[in-house]
Amino acid sequence: MSETQNEDRTEQPTEKRLREAREKGNVPRSRELANVAVLGCAVLALKATGGEVGSAARDWMRGALTIDPALLDAPDQLLPHAARLLGGLLLPVVPLLLAALAACVIAPMVMGGLRFAGQSLQPDFGRLSPMKGLARLYGKESLAELLRSLLRVLLIGGVGAWVVHRAFSTLLAMPQASLEAAAGAGVDMALTALLAMVGALGLLAAIDVPWQHFQHRSKLKMTKQEIRDEAKEAEGNPEIKARVRQVAREMSRRRMMDAVPTADVVVMNPTHYAVALKYEAGGMRAPKVVAKGVDEMALAIRALAQKNRVAVVEAPPLARALYRQSQVDQEIPVKLYAAVAQVLSYVYQLKAWVPGRGPMPALAGVDVGADGAPDPDTVNGPAL
Repeated sequence: MSETQNEDRTEQPTEKRLREAREKGNVPRSRELANVAVLGCAVLALKATGGEVGSAARDWMRGALTIDPALLDAPDQLLPHAARLLGGLLLPVVPLLLAALAACVIAPMVMGGLRFAGQSLQPDFGRLSPMKGLARLYGKESLAELLRSLLRVLLIGGVGAWVVHRAFSTLLAMPQASLEAAAGAGVDMALTALLAMVGALGLLAAIDVPWQHFQHRSKLKMTKQEIRDEAKEAEGNPEIKARVRQVAREMSRRRMMDAVPTADVVVMNPTHYAVALKYEAGGMRAPKVVAKGVDEMALAIRALAQKNRVAVVEAPPLARALYRQSQVDQEIPVKLYAAVAQVLSYVYQLKAWVPGRGPMPALAGVDVGADGAPDPDTVNGPAL
């Protein structure tokens, strides 16, 4: 046997386990709740419509026992007459049928909701196993069903005995009473017995409903290994996630390297950090970072910038501040506007300078403020 099979199921089922069980139609059901719902709704409907049902039944009986002489000479009309009598008999009990049908819908909704699960219609040949059948026959469920049956018999028997004892004097007086009075007393006694029975079954259902919920969750309990496997499945395989992150980093690196030739300047530190900036006057509110990197990535950005004749400025404090405080494809922080503007101004002057026409532009110290690196705010000349 595997480790999972040997391990005890001590963990409560997860939401995923419960959801999968509901999709398969595996939800808690209480037979006692269904019985009391159907019987209770039918009795209440009978109690509410008893007078109308009695009148309709009396009229139907009178009509059924009255022989129409015309039918004696028309045998072909006997079948339609019988159908009309049957329809007249069913009509008074329609409210009872509707109440019972409503109870059949309400009871499952109270327990676990109405669900149509196609998987439950598929044949399960595992139920044909003799060992599983013996386990169900002598298992805890069978014992619980036996106890429920005994309790049901005791409750119904006790209720019946109580009703008969309470109405004993009425039963003795019924032979001397008129037919209508005896019938009314009998109907009242029957309704009282049914209501008492509904109350007894309701008590049994109040015990059975929590028990069914407990049993349902107990069957769905999981082992610690199943919990770990489910969490691993939900979060994803670590190897796959690592590969996805690696691919994402490679795609981000390629995207940044493709953007370096379009940059206006690359700020270096001089080899550990590199940040490529781009600014379009009138099209951007502030310079934007198009690429950044450290160590080998920084050297690759610098080499690509030099290959595409993008200005490279060594400004260690500014390079560190830009790397730490800015993101790729986003504008630089407001507190670095002045320093970056100074570098871009220097780059534009350098591009416009023509050798032999005045001195070569020089870049003064770039001040990144208190948020920059603690190194002295000095920069070297441009590396073009």
